[in-house]
Amino acid sequence: MKNFALIGAAGYIAPRHLRAIKETNNHLVAAVDKFDSVGVMDSFFPDADFFVEFERFDRHIEKLKRSSNFSLDYVSICTPNYLHDAHIRFALRQGADAICEKPLVLNPWNIEALGALETEHKKNINAVLQLRLHESIIALKQKIESGPKDKIYDVDLTYLTSRGHWYQTSWKGDNSKSGGIATNIGVHFFDMLGWIFGPIQKNVVHLHIHDSAAGYLEFKQARVRWFLSINYDLIPDEIKANGQRTYRSITVDGQEIEFSDGFFDLHTKSYENILEGNGFRLKDVMPSVQIVHDIRNAELSPLQGDYHPLIKHKLSMNPSTSEKKTLTQLNI
Repeated sequence: MKNFALIGAAGYIAPRHLRAIKETNNHLVAAVDKFDSVGVMDSFFPDADFFVEFERFDRHIEKLKRSSNFSLDYVSICTPNYLHDAHIRFALRQGADAICEKPLVLNPWNIEALGALETEHKKNINAVLQLRLHESIIALKQKIESGPKDKIYDVDLTYLTSRGHWYQTSWKGDNSKSGGIATNIGVHFFDMLGWIFGPIQKNVVHLHIHDSAAGYLEFKQARVRWFLSINYDLIPDEIKANGQRTYRSITVDGQEIEFSDGFFDLHTKSYENILEGNGFRLKDVMPSVQIVHDIRNAELSPLQGDYHPLIKHKLSMNPSTSEKKTLTQLNI
C-alpha cells in the first residue's frame, strides 16, 4: 500500500483520482484545496486530513515525513493548469513521484527544467494521458501500425463540450492560466494524434477565440482538420435531443472511430500503469505541449486549402466584435 497526497481536491477531475487511488488499494494521507466543497472524499477516504491552506498542508506532510515508518510515495495533482509546474516541484522536493493531470505544463521549456529536477531528486513525473489507454484508440493505433508505412490518412477531429457562463469567469477562461481552448480541452487529443500518426510536421491555426479554436495539422501519416468548442449552439440537434451536451467525433478516411464510451475507468488504468513503473513520462508529453504552445502563439491563416467545415458556421453565428475581426483576417 502506497501513501498518496492530493493537491486540488475540489475540482472536476479530483473524484477520478480519488477513485483510482482507492481502486488500486492505496491510501490517501492528506489533501488540499482552497475551496472546501470536498464532501466527495467521504466516499473514498473519510479519514484523510484536509487543508484549505497550502502552507499548513506542506507543514503536515513535513511532520509526517519526520515521524517513524512513514514515506510519501506519490502526490496527485489536479490543480489549474498554470500551477502544475509548481506542484510537481513540490512533489519532488517531498521525495515523492508526481502524478499530474494534462496539460502537464503550458510551455515546452518547463518540461526541460522539470527533467533536470527529476534527475536531481531521483523521482519520476507521470502524466495522465488516458486516451492512450482507450480500447478504440489502441485499436486504431494498431491498425495504422499494421497498414502501409507510406500511407497518409485524412482525419477530421471535432470535439464540442458545452460549458456555461461560469467557464469564462473561472481560471479556465484566462488564457494565461489555462492556455486557452486548444490547451485546456484539446491537448489530450493532440497527444493521441501524435501517438498514432507520428511526429508533427505542420501546424496551421484558422480560428482561436474565447470559445472555439480550429486549424490544420500534418503528422507523418495524417492530415488533420480539427475543431474544438465549448459553445452549446454548435452541438448537433440530434445530440441535444438526447439531453447531451458533449459531441466527440474522429473520422479517419471518412470512417467514424467510435469512442463515446469506455472512459469511466481510464484513470484507474493510468494509476495501475504508473504503479507498475509504466507511466507516461516527460518525453511522452513534450510533442503535445509543443503543439498547443505553437497554436497559442500562432498568427491566424486564411481559409485556404484544407480547413474544418464548422469554422464558417461558427463565425456566422452572431459574431462578436473580436469574431468580426477574425472574419476579416480570414477573408470571409
